[in-house]
Amino acid sequence: MRLRQLSAILSLSLAATAPLMAANLKDVAPYPEAEKGFTRQVIHLPAQADESAYKLEVLAGRTLQVDCNRQRLGGSLEEHTLQGWGYPYYRLEKVSGPASTLMACPDGKKTEAFVPVIGDGFLLRYNSKLPVVLYVPDGVEVRYRVWSASDDVQKATVE
Repeated sequence: MRLRQLSAILSLSLAATAPLMAANLKDVAPYPEAEKGFTRQVIHLPAQADESAYKLEVLAGRTLQVDCNRQRLGGSLEEHTLQGWGYPYYRLEKVSGPASTLMACPDGKKTEAFVPVIGDGFLLRYNSKLPVVLYVPDGVEVRYRVWSASDDVQKATVE
């Protein structure tokens, strides 16, 4: 009997401390559905001991046929606020390009590669308590990378 009580208490405790990683976004807040021509993509981040030491880099882009040149797409990720809730969400309105360097490629071969959107707003504050909700044009894939600060702090020199 005592084991069952402990198990129930542990289950309730874990449920109360779990981050907002709801299976359905509607369980968190009434985020709007994606408009026609857009998809809604969501990132759930794991909790960190000191989240101020982390940043989230959003890598939105497309998989394209590329040659030896460096390719990129253009765009800006804009932050919006969910009315009545104060929760942020992000919107990539349009994607331009691709643009590339203009080096001669001796072999002329093309391969498939992920080409990211370069612009403003893609480095975000790390917050595991809320999902990161992004609205992007159809055909745009969202990837992400987590950056962390080093414990090694250097001192600048006075010159």
